[in-house]
Amino acid sequence: MVIGFVSDEMFIAIADAQLEFKKITDGTRIEARSSASGAVNLDLAPGEYEVALAHPNFGSKISKVNISRNMEPHQFRLMSKSLVGYIWPKWSRSGDVGEIRFSAHEPVEISLWRYGWEKEFIRDIGRFAASAPSGDSQTLPDGDISKIGVKWNHERFDYAPDLEALSVTAPEKSGLYYFHMKSSSGETFSFPWIVAPGKKVKEKEIAILTSNICWNAYNDWGGRSNYVAANKLPDAPTVSPTQSSPWFRPTGAIWWVGNSFEPLSFDRPEPVNSEELESKITDPIKRIGSEHVAAGEWRLLGWMEKEKYEYDLYSENQFDIGELDLEKYKVLILSTHPEYWTINMYEKLKDWVQNKGGKLLYLGGNGINCSVDLNDDEMTVHNMDLSDWLPHRAYSGEGALIPSRFGIRHEVESSLLGVVMSFAGMGTGAPYEVIDVDHPIFTNTKLKNGDKFGFKSLVSRCPGGASGHETDKRDSNTPASTRLHARGLNGEGAGAELVTLETNSGGVVISVGSINWTASLPVDDQVALITRNALEFVLGRL
Repeated sequence: MVIGFVSDEMFIAIADAQLEFKKITDGTRIEARSSASGAVNLDLAPGEYEVALAHPNFGSKISKVNISRNMEPHQFRLMSKSLVGYIWPKWSRSGDVGEIRFSAHEPVEISLWRYGWEKEFIRDIGRFAASAPSGDSQTLPDGDISKIGVKWNHERFDYAPDLEALSVTAPEKSGLYYFHMKSSSGETFSFPWIVAPGKKVKEKEIAILTSNICWNAYNDWGGRSNYVAANKLPDAPTVSPTQSSPWFRPTGAIWWVGNSFEPLSFDRPEPVNSEELESKITDPIKRIGSEHVAAGEWRLLGWMEKEKYEYDLYSENQFDIGELDLEKYKVLILSTHPEYWTINMYEKLKDWVQNKGGKLLYLGGNGINCSVDLNDDEMTVHNMDLSDWLPHRAYSGEGALIPSRFGIRHEVESSLLGVVMSFAGMGTGAPYEVIDVDHPIFTNTKLKNGDKFGFKSLVSRCPGGASGHETDKRDSNTPASTRLHARGLNGEGAGAELVTLETNSGGVVISVGSINWTASLPVDDQVALITRNALEFVLGRL
């Protein structure tokens, strides 16, 4: 019978792993090896077993499994010897303590940096060299680690690491911080830390929300994300990713065909957010997938500091639980790709803008397009069932009009933002054309109707301009007061739409409708000036 499968942290099958099953009741030992598909074929008597697993390219470990005749195959997971880590929690207030969780098979040095216009060295955390062989290597729990998290440092250890040495107090200044890791052989890895202001700190005028829920939705570490095996972990690991696997598909939406999706844990590394240690804010964003997560958001935050705008940074999780009080701020900025939101977050923002005069800058694309629930260390995505749309999905025409997954469950986001994402123009980049220059956001730009701007962008994935990657447009739910000021030239009906709208309470929304926008800020003078004008306008200074 197939007792189980052996796979790595990405759910890729591990062939020729050694397994030794020790029966708990009598100590009987039986050896086995995994096949090319990672399968463990073995006839075992029912009962509880302690299983030792080993492979030269992976860390060894001991698991426990209960064997029965009708059992589902057990998913044995082994951790590779790569350098990887994260901070827990991934978001903190100034003065709170976070815990570094990392896995390394050789000595490693860790330091803390703040990511502004320039990277600012904060301090060395220390050099970690385990006294035991591979003593700083972590093990994985068996099963779906994308769902349950890894809980490094705290589970499956008889001898826990020195948690005092791994504890870091969040710096006083709010912002985006990064931990830099470098091993003795030169391997590197970095990971972000969102630091919000302390409870007793006077708030700034501007609050910025990271799109960290979206970061987690795109994090396929563990073998699942909302774009890789979204509903649940497959029954068997992948043998050849290029032939048959959840990673290769026409679009991630191919998985969105049901109403039940397994949770995704925040408690795991995020390689999608790892930055090269020597990268600069004006460098092109070359690694595919990083342009719409933390790398893109860093470009906004650094530009804000270059322009002398002070801000408080928050995670979306902190907004959801009430640690961000919108009424203490004049302006809220949504950055780059805030695709995944809770209904609670949406309703708080809508009330602030429409009823309390709140000022919102939406400097991103494909925002608030999918509903999630947050529960402690995990999130559950509610894509609902898009099976009617999937057969005719396309990048132009009617097939590009993907139903708003947030609207299916609650309300279409264009009711608040003025625009909503469509597949039209996805993966392209282009400048904007001015449609209606009669607004303060164009002050001193010297632009006229018909002129073009936003030719430069740092996004290597879809170069060509500030309108790109994924773009938003008006639809039937857009408020009547919405004004169109510029449109991306990505193709007929494909470009981002830059709009403004005002509410009866004095609230203002300015939406640029493009993921590429923030990556243009450091290198495109017109995009930077329009963004500065938008800030001055909503701050009441223009």
